[in-house]
Amino acid sequence: MSFREDLRARIEATGSVVSVGLDPDPDRLPDAVADHDLPRWAFNRRIIDATHEHAACYKPNAAFYEDADGWRALQETVAYAHGKGVPVLLDAKRGDIGNTARQYATALDPEGLDADAITVNPYLGRDSLEPFLSRDAGVVVLARTSNAGGADFQNLEVGNDKHLYEYVAQRCAEWDRESAADVFLVVGATTPDELEAVRELVPDLPFLVPGVGAQGGDAEAAVEYGLADGVGLVNSSRGIIFAGEDARDPDNYFSAAGDAARRLKRRLDEFR
Repeated sequence: MSFREDLRARIEATGSVVSVGLDPDPDRLPDAVADHDLPRWAFNRRIIDATHEHAACYKPNAAFYEDADGWRALQETVAYAHGKGVPVLLDAKRGDIGNTARQYATALDPEGLDADAITVNPYLGRDSLEPFLSRDAGVVVLARTSNAGGADFQNLEVGNDKHLYEYVAQRCAEWDRESAADVFLVVGATTPDELEAVRELVPDLPFLVPGVGAQGGDAEAAVEYGLADGVGLVNSSRGIIFAGEDARDPDNYFSAAGDAARRLKRRLDEFR
């Protein structure tokens, strides 16, 4: 199946659109995994065990794995998530040209990392994304991000009363029709009016919506505007994986992550 259909099947099986961000900050890992030879992998395994019933997808951020041991941990994490039947979206925000872009895109190959989808940065243009778009995978393009500084460039007017993020969204709809990949958009829940505006422009593209957890974004808008024909993702990272940070017992630490994922799933279900 394509990434979109694979994700649809997972959403229907779990009743969840929750994306769990796997960002194992080494400074915040609990003592229960600190002595493991791959502590980030040990941490992720416990998080996946606790949350997979409530997860439509896992979203590891490449920044937390870009060293030798980290990449090994990421490979183990992807394989383990797949063993639980959960797709994996690599949050890498890649964007480059030529051989560099082609090398980055190998993360989507079965003989590479075997991720099901990847986030990309469109600001070097179509040719920088071609190695990703040519694959039968998910390509999740940054449009309107959830950080406070996202407006610095993304909200610039580019003509025809359109902002840059809106123009990006429209181009992505073209790329989705023309390419082998399933194109999604990143549109943050911290700007619900803009989330609505993008949905009006591209009614058929699913969104990855960050910002609902620690950033306090609008959960109702994330569901109302983030899904296209029932497909889309609402991400929470720190709000789930570090929910048990104050727990003294290791089992309670990880069960708290499961509880947080379940609560977010139920909260989002109210608006579906």
